[in-house]
Amino acid sequence: MSLLKTITLLLIIFALFFTSCTRTHGPSETKTPSYHVYVTNETSGDLSVIDPTTMEVVATVPLGKRPRGIHASPDRKTIYVALSGSPIGGPGVDESKLPPPDKTADGIGVFDVQQDKLLRLIQSGSDPENFDLSKDGSQIFVSNEDDSKVSVVDVASGKVVQAFPVGEEPEGVKASPDGKFVYVTSEDTGTISVLDTTSTKLIKTFKVGRRPRSVAFMPDGSRAYVNAENDASVVVIDAVKHEAMQTIPLGQPGVIKPMAVLLSSDAKKLYVSTGRGHKVFVIDTATNQVTASFEVGERPWGIALSPDGKTLYTANGPTNDVSVVDLATQTVTKKIKVSGGPWGVTVVQP
Repeated sequence: MSLLKTITLLLIIFALFFTSCTRTHGPSETKTPSYHVYVTNETSGDLSVIDPTTMEVVATVPLGKRPRGIHASPDRKTIYVALSGSPIGGPGVDESKLPPPDKTADGIGVFDVQQDKLLRLIQSGSDPENFDLSKDGSQIFVSNEDDSKVSVVDVASGKVVQAFPVGEEPEGVKASPDGKFVYVTSEDTGTISVLDTTSTKLIKTFKVGRRPRSVAFMPDGSRAYVNAENDASVVVIDAVKHEAMQTIPLGQPGVIKPMAVLLSSDAKKLYVSTGRGHKVFVIDTATNQVTASFEVGERPWGIALSPDGKTLYTANGPTNDVSVVDLATQTVTKKIKVSGGPWGVTVVQP
């Protein structure tokens, strides 16, 4: 064999070997993520999309003014976001000195997951903050903060079909697992209003503690958990009788400020973010006892779990980042920078 042919053959063998190596290792580097993390940014008015394989923001999509509450449709093809044209206030703020609200910005944004695009804004009431969907996704139940109402939105028509007065400054909204009831928390009055979805009537309002914001139902609908921010506690609710039954203290009021409550997929653990407390607490739902707490970042608010339940994501508003928490070690493995004022977090698996 001539020297030229020998060199040519060696080059071909080298090329095949290099290609084989590339194909062997390439997929892990360009692996398509099994889910994405979506974060609403209240001050910058957009949505951050995070790839969990690289732990980086892969898209930032404009939404509108003050995006806060965020939930996916039952088929996971659509993400809904509460948008509000009311200026940011907060406890103790003199609202008469704030700029006038832009009511044209109020509504529920409809975001297409496949296109990474906001499609439209549907009517929802005045100053929507949070919401939940009916089991079939045909209706959205919205808390409207500045007019103390919960509205029922028909998704197909994009119209408010009913509205009910609830306590002052409504925020948290959660439908029961069977879809028969919707709980609406009211921060200022410290109550939960119960909407019967069959009769579409408010059937009860009961006290739960100071500044309730978030509700989580056990899968069988027998119990629910709600935070009491200014009491530094979580309240256990008898969701059959619709009344408070137990209080779980987390720490010193004013220091520990529970915000969001979230159950693990097996409902054995309840995760609680604590705002200025910088921590997430873990509650054993069998005993209703705190089993752990760990630091996650500055003022963690919205929280979400990966589909396998091994990773927790927290939205840290003041530092404009999202903490990635390894729940096996209860440590932050990374903080991902987002645009401005992260508020809500949801995980969507196609």
